[in-house]
Amino acid sequence: MGILYSQPICQAAYNNDFNELQLLLEEDRNNLNIQDYFGGDTPLICACKKGHNRIVSYLLKMNADVNIKNKKGRTCLHYAVKKRFGFLDYLLIILLMPVMLLGYLLMVSKSKQNEHLIKMLLRAGAYVNAQDDSGQTALHYACEMKNQSIIPLLVEAGADLSIKDKDGETPLDMARRLKFLNIEHILKKDS
Repeated sequence: MGILYSQPICQAAYNNDFNELQLLLEEDRNNLNIQDYFGGDTPLICACKKGHNRIVSYLLKMNADVNIKNKKGRTCLHYAVKKRFGFLDYLLIILLMPVMLLGYLLMVSKSKQNEHLIKMLLRAGAYVNAQDDSGQTALHYACEMKNQSIIPLLVEAGADLSIKDKDGETPLDMARRLKFLNIEHILKKDS
């Protein structure tokens, strides 16, 4: 299940195999920013796709480049913002919903982990206005996913509210189209 990578270090980052990742980096420091043949993902992008904060933190300490783009033109920040709850997360939340508080706390905990991931990337110098092949920035993705907690982080980091994607939509246009009034309010306040 999941993605298969041609680069062992990318696979280790995706699978959250910290020991294997560390070993591969000790063997060859050039593995740090190596891009997978298939999609051009780096180990950092792989870890961000899955929200493996410990691996992300380690790669950042090793000075992994946060602004490398894969073949879709996306950086690790795009994936960190795009990250949704996984199937197992949803399953756990649903199973724990009868014990309402536990389900809610798990959801809050997962959201906090994702916010922490994004803060780590921004602190490491991730370019907040990087556009992917469809012209979308991390802020576009955050608006599309109606992710209220992440939008202020991106705006505070200097996200440009006027960048248009290939469809000519700004993040604010997107929030309006999706009728996400809270986000529209946050974005209007900052523009």
